[in-house]
Amino acid sequence: MDYIPDIVENRYYFKETPFRDLMSNRVREILLVCSKYDKFMLEEDGRIDEQLFQEYVSLSLRYPPKFTQVSTATEALDTLNGKYYDLVIVMLSIGNSGALELASKIKNMYPSKPIILLTPISTRKTILKLRTEDLSTIDYLFSWQGNSNIMLAMVKLIEDRMNVDFDTRAADVQVIILVEDSVKYYSSYLPMIYRTLFKQARNLMKEGLNEWQQTTRMRGRPKILLARNYEEALGLYEKYKNNILGIISDISYKKEGKTDTNAGLKLCEYIRNENSEMPILLQSSQEKYRELAYKNSADFLYKNSKTLLRDLENYIRKNYGFGDFAFRDPKTLKPIGYAHDLRSLQKQLIKIPEESFAYHVRNNDISKWLKARALFSLASYLRPKQLDDFESIQATKEFIINAIKNFRSYEGRGTIAEFNKNTFDELTFFSRIGSGSMGGKGRGLAFVDMLLKKKRIMYKYEGIVLSIPRTVVITTEIFDEFIEENNLLEASLEDRENDSELLKLFLQSKLPNRLREDLGVIIDEIRKPLAIRSSSMLEDSQYQPFAGIYATYMISNNSGNREENLTALFKAIKSVYASTY
Repeated sequence: MDYIPDIVENRYYFKETPFRDLMSNRVREILLVCSKYDKFMLEEDGRIDEQLFQEYVSLSLRYPPKFTQVSTATEALDTLNGKYYDLVIVMLSIGNSGALELASKIKNMYPSKPIILLTPISTRKTILKLRTEDLSTIDYLFSWQGNSNIMLAMVKLIEDRMNVDFDTRAADVQVIILVEDSVKYYSSYLPMIYRTLFKQARNLMKEGLNEWQQTTRMRGRPKILLARNYEEALGLYEKYKNNILGIISDISYKKEGKTDTNAGLKLCEYIRNENSEMPILLQSSQEKYRELAYKNSADFLYKNSKTLLRDLENYIRKNYGFGDFAFRDPKTLKPIGYAHDLRSLQKQLIKIPEESFAYHVRNNDISKWLKARALFSLASYLRPKQLDDFESIQATKEFIINAIKNFRSYEGRGTIAEFNKNTFDELTFFSRIGSGSMGGKGRGLAFVDMLLKKKRIMYKYEGIVLSIPRTVVITTEIFDEFIEENNLLEASLEDRENDSELLKLFLQSKLPNRLREDLGVIIDEIRKPLAIRSSSMLEDSQYQPFAGIYATYMISNNSGNREENLTALFKAIKSVYASTY
């Protein structure tokens, strides 16, 4: 088999994805310039801040921006002079010329400040009139159609533009390009696309081993960039071509300053000359373009369809690797298996037929799915590998399975994972049960594990792997729960001549149910001898050493009877607890 030795021997260092450095630029303060009536209309279902906050909460987002509303141009300029704002939204209701004049003044004073012009009603007359105006000082023009989530879309579009350069360079974050010059359509599309993205971002959280990882991984979601003419679209494609998840394009829009009814087709042809695999969706209000889209290996959506938004959402989910990975029969394309995270993908790859596996490898479906889930380093490693690089399909399958296992193992190193009975397996290296303190020994092991990974010491010496023992820490929260549920505190503090009485009392007590369930999973997964050790708050302290005071127990864990092994583990834990008194 044409394997790379360092992968097979678990000696490969995957590139760390700096999730916490992503999305560093955020919109925190917004100045809204609109009449009092329009403010009332926008707040028909509640305050704008509250509406946006609810949108953020429903999508598991943090840091919703704060709005400040003023009614006149003079108020707006005075407010901007006294405080920094990340974004200015001007409603057209203060008058066409007044709104554009204000935008021009703000842009001259603050050239880098994004300005959005929001029309309260998207009438054809309003849009046609705006086309005759100079909109060069406006970053984006949006139409409010009674949907509060338009605010979320506007904020995130600005944030994506602010962060896309750094995030694509630092972490290989993916990009979706929307090419659309119709204010009406992109004002409808973007809220739906963002909601779909944030639902997908929840799937990114599944790969996080603890709450911190789960939260920061959401920053790796794909960015959306809006282009409104051919030149903008081509520029974005050229700049981010190695990070594009897909392109959604209208067919008729301006090229070289004039309306070109085939601009979308020309963009598609240009891209297809370089990339035959990139998902491209063309859309038009004219059915005649459907066949032309298919001839250019693009998909097509009819804009006048009553189910347009639903069709677009389904397309995104299917073609961008969102949701579960569906293994398909290459002949019927019917699903034959699903993977909802990296662990289940690893297991499904073992089961699926070679024909289905080969089909997905040829289409690069696995690497696409990994990228959509922000598993960039693994996706980048697997993407260049093709079936022809291996002596057989089975060899290719084993290579990918090993790569996934090694990636999961590497990701688990140096990380304190929250114990999850549904995902705990042989690649869960260091985890904690409960939210209390881990104690000195637990902290020390976690620190050494982090250093071995960060300093790249694990594989420094040929033939050996430097590692801490595989560890599960039961925190002080569980200990306190055990003492409280069994009313052991008073009895433990009594003066006793013989510690065996106290030990007997502890052994007769019951461990918390949630701990018993977790320990059952551990016994099922680990078939080797176990050491049950104490981890006091003071143990291994640099200035107050306190080692060797509490008991340590070893269990063979090899009786062949699950209940016997589990009972021995329960007894050992309760014995360590008793030794603290």
